Amino acid sequence: MNIEQKMALITRNAEEIVTEEELKELLRKKNTPKAYIGFEPSGLVHLGWALVTSKIKDLADAGFEVIVFWADWHAYINDKMGGDLDNIKACARYMEDCFIALGVPKDGVKFVYASEILSDIEYWEKVIKVAKATSLSRVKRAMTIMGRTEDEAEVDFSKLIYPILQATDIFCMDIDLAYAGMDQRRAHMLARDAADKLGWKKPVALHTPLLPGLKGGNRMDPASFKMSKSDPSGSINIHDDDEAIKSKMKKAFCPPEKDKEGENPILMMCRYIIFPRLGKMDIARPEKFGGDLSFSNYEELIDSYFSGALFPLDLKNGVADSLIKILGPVRGYFSQHQDNYVAMRQIFDNMAKLR
Repeated sequence: MNIEQKMALITRNAEEIVTEEELKELLRKKNTPKAYIGFEPSGLVHLGWALVTSKIKDLADAGFEVIVFWADWHAYINDKMGGDLDNIKACARYMEDCFIALGVPKDGVKFVYASEILSDIEYWEKVIKVAKATSLSRVKRAMTIMGRTEDEAEVDFSKLIYPILQATDIFCMDIDLAYAGMDQRRAHMLARDAADKLGWKKPVALHTPLLPGLKGGNRMDPASFKMSKSDPSGSINIHDDDEAIKSKMKKAFCPPEKDKEGENPILMMCRYIIFPRLGKMDIARPEKFGGDLSFSNYEELIDSYFSGALFPLDLKNGVADSLIKILGPVRGYFSQHQDNYVAMRQIFDNMAKLR
């Protein structure tokens, strides 16, 4: 695979690359560069992971060594899973199953826990150096990477450490390319700025779009816009059955206006989940309403939708059918590998009793 072919794989469905020239130079210099994406183990997995796992596979196919980083101590700082590290690690084990169920080959990624690298004194030396190179105001602005506002830095002091830790993770694992959704951009820019000031290797930053929640929202406010496991009615859980998917689709925000395309969760599922995974989209309709439709690409679909030839309800029904098809193998996997998912359900039941 030549550099242009690798670039096409890495950049497809990406919203931003900082910078493309740096990425090309990286591919020219290294046969097996190192990429990473970090996750807080914090709950059940939603459909947005289908986009992420596709990009992880793209990176692996383009020759990257891909690290999936379980940010267990970061999740503890962010008060996830009841602030219990055992619960957080149990969630990470369940999430590993989700990666495999969604199509990431077991030998295609390396899973690393934050607790594995935080015990090294060199890590904390780097934390101090990154902190010295970063202003307090910049750290506070980066609080959005945790799903928190700048004001919430006052909740407890550990919250201020979080962005510094996230930048330090990149340096300690010798990462060439940092990948995440657009909501993590500030952490990557903080790391690049610190690298410039410290004379360290500067990571390329790759960002994919955020999949909108089913209720829609303001793209400029990632916390309310993106699909979130904390809002079950506004997200598709990868474990949802057929009826749950169809029911949620019927209630989903689906405006017919072209200027709201990027805010339309149904269209974004088509663009970033359905066409990349299925290669086409079929919509069943009664003959009296024009009969069945089939689209070979996203552009054909939106031309039909914005012209008024395809109605919102028909689009929603077609998306529901496609998602059921995509998530079928996920159910198949978990029917054979239940232990970690069952353990997660038990943890949630126990947490609910304590509330």
